[in-house]
Amino acid sequence: MHTDDELEHSSLLEDLFGETLLQLRVFQKKLATEGEQRGLIGPRDVDIIWERHILNSAAVVPFIEASVDENERFKTVADVGSGGGFPGIVVAACLPNFKITLIEPMERRVEWLNECVSELGLDNVTVLRERAENCVSDIKHKKGLHPFSVVTCRAVAPLTKLSGWTLPLLKHGGQLIALKGRSAPEELRKAGKEILKYGGCNPEVFDAPIAEGFEPTHVAIINKK
Repeated sequence: MHTDDELEHSSLLEDLFGETLLQLRVFQKKLATEGEQRGLIGPRDVDIIWERHILNSAAVVPFIEASVDENERFKTVADVGSGGGFPGIVVAACLPNFKITLIEPMERRVEWLNECVSELGLDNVTVLRERAENCVSDIKHKKGLHPFSVVTCRAVAPLTKLSGWTLPLLKHGGQLIALKGRSAPEELRKAGKEILKYGGCNPEVFDAPIAEGFEPTHVAIINKK
């Protein structure tokens, strides 16, 4: 695992993020100084925030871009269980032309997310203090929420549970793009019935490259009928 100090003294971050790096540096610094104390990252993560959390989250960005037609008027993404802002804050910084909704039930994490949105100057983000199940109900009963083009998440729950929390948030033809570990194929296999029950189809797992010399992460992608 590459340390934050190593990455800050290389050209990799600038090559990957360009102008977005200014915002992400604010995020990294905030995580490094407050993240452990506020229960958002573990003590072992303090020196590896770039690779463990920010670069890992950024790996989902190309998949989100590819899933939405560039001419689509409303490019909307919901991040379920946003927690410390992974991947939602990173996605919002990298995709300023997308509207990002961060869904998080815990008050202290919602407070953190709102601070990050303000300090990074993200004007494309809405933070909802809500459980995903309640958002599903709001969409179903047309209570102020509209179905999303993409739903994403990271380290929230296995797909047996996640399918019911995320697939109903999608519009027809939308995609669930979930950051997962090496167990993603087995998760998809176990969640087959739930995926079908909630209108999902064509589940697949893809390697998600981070950068040369870094181990790729994985994304599970499920289409909404």
